[in-house]
Amino acid sequence: MNTGYDSLPNRRGCTFFESIHLLKFTDLGLAEALLRAVSREGYENPTPIQGKVIPPMLDGRDIVGIAQTGTGKTAAFVLPILHRLEYQSRQRSPKTCKALILAPTRELAGQIAASIRTYGRQMRVSTTLVVGGVRPWPQVKALQPGVDIVVATPGRLLDHVAAGAMRLDSTTTIVLDEADQMMDLGFMPSVRKIMGLLPEARQTVLLSATMPKQIRDLANDFLDRPVEVSVARASTPIERIDQKVMHMPQTTKRHKLTELLKGETVERAIVFTRTKRGADRVDQVLQKAGLLSVAIHGDKSQGQRDRALSAFKNGRALIMVATDIAARGIDIDNVSHVFNFDLPNVPEAYVHRIGRTARAGRSGVAISFCDPSEQGQLRDIEKLIKMEIECVGDNPMPADKSGRGPSRPNSSKRRRWGGNGSKSGESKAGPAKRRNKKGGKPGFVKDRSAARTAPGGPPGSRHKKPA
Repeated sequence: MNTGYDSLPNRRGCTFFESIHLLKFTDLGLAEALLRAVSREGYENPTPIQGKVIPPMLDGRDIVGIAQTGTGKTAAFVLPILHRLEYQSRQRSPKTCKALILAPTRELAGQIAASIRTYGRQMRVSTTLVVGGVRPWPQVKALQPGVDIVVATPGRLLDHVAAGAMRLDSTTTIVLDEADQMMDLGFMPSVRKIMGLLPEARQTVLLSATMPKQIRDLANDFLDRPVEVSVARASTPIERIDQKVMHMPQTTKRHKLTELLKGETVERAIVFTRTKRGADRVDQVLQKAGLLSVAIHGDKSQGQRDRALSAFKNGRALIMVATDIAARGIDIDNVSHVFNFDLPNVPEAYVHRIGRTARAGRSGVAISFCDPSEQGQLRDIEKLIKMEIECVGDNPMPADKSGRGPSRPNSSKRRRWGGNGSKSGESKAGPAKRRNKKGGKPGFVKDRSAARTAPGGPPGSRHKKPA
């Protein structure tokens, strides 16, 4: 099959895919049923990642793909899988799958499964979703006769394998979506175990928005002369997102968020917090202010997460408050704004968070709140994306933003406790409560000079401890 591309091998055995300009999906050689499904969804031209991934994937090549979030990575690997299944034998072995797609979160896995059903609606393709947080028995029952495609999170998949409910020895295609997040969530040992259970004769596709060294090592260990696809500089937010940062104390964030969300320009918004408890607190504040919001995080049951996500997608709730569990793969139309209520500790998470807006060719706005303790995270983010985020709002940019950031002793923890263990209201020279080394009751040292000169005192005292 002539794919219409040239490749050049490098020293590692990889090949770099030289892009060509494909005008329409009809140029890609996909099955007629898939072309009709794509057309029905309103797509005529493939995105850059789709135009570069689909041809070599149809050729059976291993692929390492790096693309900005929101550029259509899901269709880039779903369409070739469906195309291959259209022309393969319909016979299935019990407890096996022909194609396996791994995702780091339940929400992303569910969204991939929904895309498979959308594009394969005119094909006889069976798909099973294997994720945690729900009863395993329905999944075991669905896997029993064998299926075409399994979309899974690593942990629950290995549970089924260990229980004998699933085998991977007949899987010919494996896709790792958002592999860098699997690494961040601690899934890499499970991923390596899964890869070891697959047959050697297989096609492996690894796609993500970032490609740290650990993922590159994984690619070198398990991929055979992969085609390397990169449609944009790694970790770069797409240009259609208007990024802004607002400097403010932590105590004013909730009031400012409520004020902005009530603005006329906000159509649908996702608010990201750093912690699960923080997401619940922000959600409660917004609901008390009369705003239609839902919260989603890892402590919610799968049913609660599904209902919250459905309410946000269907428009019953116009605001979703979430932790980084929703930072990847949540593909919802018309998200006009992303608010970073807390800046993420990992700068790559910022790229994925703001990528929930400006999808499918639209524009979007990302506003980040930054309190004095988050200046370090802001500098790391700007270093990663290689640009300075525009500062807006009433509070000016800190004078030392380009330098060392605010002085740490001004943080809330340092205000409460002094360096010598005393409360901040006490002078270092004044009396301080002490507890003796034997665990006795605390008392006051009235004469510090006596303590310095007593036998056994600190080094440099005038009295030495008796031998």
